[in-house]
Amino acid sequence: MKEALVQSLQNLRANKLRSCLTMFGILWGMISVVVLSATGEGFRRGNDKVLRELGRNIGIVWGGRTSMQAGGERAGRQIFLTLADARAIAAESTMVAVVSPELTRGAVKTKSAYNAAAAQVSGVEPQYQDIRTIELEDGRLFTWQDEAQVSRVAIVGFDMAEQLFGKRRIVGEPITLNGAPYTVVGKIRKKNQDSNYSGPDNNKIFVPFAAMSRDLPRRDAPPGTLSDIIVGPKEWVVDELPRALDARAGRIEDIDWPLERNVRAILARHHGFDAADLQAISMWDTSLETLMFGRMIGHMKQFFTIVGIVTLLLGGIGVMNIMLVAVKERTREIGVRKALGATTSAIQRQFFLEGFFLTLMSGAAGMLVALALCRLVNMAPMPERFSGMILSWQSGLVALATLVAIGVVTSTYPARRAAELPPVEALRFEM
Repeated sequence: MKEALVQSLQNLRANKLRSCLTMFGILWGMISVVVLSATGEGFRRGNDKVLRELGRNIGIVWGGRTSMQAGGERAGRQIFLTLADARAIAAESTMVAVVSPELTRGAVKTKSAYNAAAAQVSGVEPQYQDIRTIELEDGRLFTWQDEAQVSRVAIVGFDMAEQLFGKRRIVGEPITLNGAPYTVVGKIRKKNQDSNYSGPDNNKIFVPFAAMSRDLPRRDAPPGTLSDIIVGPKEWVVDELPRALDARAGRIEDIDWPLERNVRAILARHHGFDAADLQAISMWDTSLETLMFGRMIGHMKQFFTIVGIVTLLLGGIGVMNIMLVAVKERTREIGVRKALGATTSAIQRQFFLEGFFLTLMSGAAGMLVALALCRLVNMAPMPERFSGMILSWQSGLVALATLVAIGVVTSTYPARRAAELPPVEALRFEM
């Protein structure tokens, strides 16, 4: 085997130009596979990151107006959501893992020692911070102790913090919200949030729900009315969405999403409206957005991978063609070696190794060039939905397996042609 390896490398060096030109096809094919796969993975991760800024799989529930008569009540009755509704969903729903009430008011007069602003303030419970991705640059999150003690503490969005305090450290600083004194305990990191339902988190101030209910209740609704309810579905509910979509041939408008149906049924019992009344409450299920974007990015990544593999396959055809030419050029050599006692397996092994080494060396060079290109591109600023060119280990294994398979296939046929040449005919052959 050692002798065959050395001889194969010598034969490749003896035809440097031809070997290099043949290697370029495989090299370019490997670059295509790696770069296109890394691009698809970068779009996938960038999309996941952007969706996570709002909350990857959450549902936002708002009260609406009834469009059907039920229980002696007229149609057109407005439904006001309350804290009792949030507790009922948490207790009765089999599909919801976590629930948080939310109370929001806009244009709240906010003052610090340095500046003033009209801020949007949201009162939330501690579990809200996890399902809505409230991550801090400095300070701490809310706790249930804050809620129980009705503490006047606040977490400030990145842009609002700069408006109120400039570049100063804000943790521990006092602010007033419509005259009520609060202490800042946290600052939210800068969020690249491209979707929202009540304004970007960078411009908000968050306070404990109990403190918000006492100091800043809604003025446009009956006492105790919430702005919305945030629900986080269980994993199996999210896993069912692709099957529900496929069952309706991808027609979103034909699907009665199970999470919304479940929440509507619970609220219907508590408010006395028909559970089939789609106007009584409204719900934005971001699981659907996650599913659709995920499928789009997945199809794009598959397309990129297929294009790269086809390019690599074309390079493999070039290797096979050159090896067949080499077999024809070295027919007399094969005849001499067989006449001197070389076995069929030895001839086949030599030509197989030549083609296989040519393929592997080209692929390795292509992989290194592609990784260097990915690193170079990743040094540039990236758009929001693109995390850079990232080669996942799965894509790396696919590229490697494809390279090895092409090397085996493109080297086996020429090697068999060389090994099956009759010695007498090979000796008589002239170019």
